[in-house]
Amino acid sequence: MKFLTNKPHLIFLLAIPIIMLIGILSGDAVLDINVHDTYYVIAYLHLTTLISILFGIIGIGYWIMIKADRKLSKWLNWTHIGLTFGGTLIVWILTKFYRTEIMEYEFNNNLTLVITLIILLIIVGQLIFPINIIYVLIKKKNKTSG
Repeated sequence: MKFLTNKPHLIFLLAIPIIMLIGILSGDAVLDINVHDTYYVIAYLHLTTLISILFGIIGIGYWIMIKADRKLSKWLNWTHIGLTFGGTLIVWILTKFYRTEIMEYEFNNNLTLVITLIILLIIVGQLIFPINIIYVLIKKKNKTSG
């Protein structure tokens, strides 16, 4: 676990090929988002490409901070990584509980609400990364005595 706090960029950079593979193997599958009377249709390949670019930017940002010898907050690192990957895992698990054979609208609506709230939490959690970077840049660099 100490590995994740010392080199958080590796988890994001190593996730990129896995995410892109999921996008390629999904074929022509699409994500349909219904907002009132409007449908937003996004191909999984485009969505995974966007997520991969975001993960690349985050991974490079963490790597630059390590190369610049800046100590990022471990607590903020854990929170960011936990919300990003843990939240995604929880959303994936919850989507497996949708009931399609027996249409129980109330159950599916409540499940959709929970999934939406977790996704919003993941998106808000991405703000922790720039907060961590800004916090480190503002904080004075620790000088060694010698």
